Amino acid sequence: MAGMTEGLRERKKRETRQRISDVATGLFMARGFDNVTVAEVARAADVSVNTVFNYFGTKEDLFADRQDEVVGQPPKVLRERRPGESVVHAFRRDYLDAIETRHWRYGLNEGSDVFSKIVADSPALTARMREIAVAQEETLARALAEELDAHPDDLTPRLVAAHLLGTTRILTERAMAMMAAGEAWERIAPMLREQAERAFDLLESGLGALGREPGDGNG
Repeated sequence: MAGMTEGLRERKKRETRQRISDVATGLFMARGFDNVTVAEVARAADVSVNTVFNYFGTKEDLFADRQDEVVGQPPKVLRERRPGESVVHAFRRDYLDAIETRHWRYGLNEGSDVFSKIVADSPALTARMREIAVAQEETLARALAEELDAHPDDLTPRLVAAHLLGTTRILTERAMAMMAAGEAWERIAPMLREQAERAFDLLESGLGALGREPGDGNG
């Protein structure tokens, strides 16, 4: 009975947190992040301001409610790669899957262009997204260092993390720009797949031959 009571309590907490998050997201999308107060979110969600802060430490956390999942996603891709699969190929496969499913983990979901505009219009959110990107890169670098048993002075894990996440970020930014311009996803998806394949080909093969004319003889 005690276990069941605890389960019900945890479920109620999850439902309350989700309701607050959903209400906040709706208000932010309708009016912009900087034009909505925490008190307004609390009233709309029918909770107290203290309750909001019990679940979300800052107003920015209300918007970035999936930040823990975002930061944890790249190490998850690393851990769950297939037997014999390279790190780069695992990220290629994961990104291409996100294109097909329009999954939010890379910001390819419907409405992500609106999300991006809200961020761009708010200096506080822009700063928070940078912090999340840095945390994501650092977390992946640590996971790679463990995977490779790298020496603390070895820059390889940090370089690999920066290249991988920089690639996916730039690809997603291109897709969101096209969405914001009114392009249909049916037109965006083939272009994004082609660009992603080229980008990950570069990561797989390296940049040594980039810009070199055939028969150049350099290197």
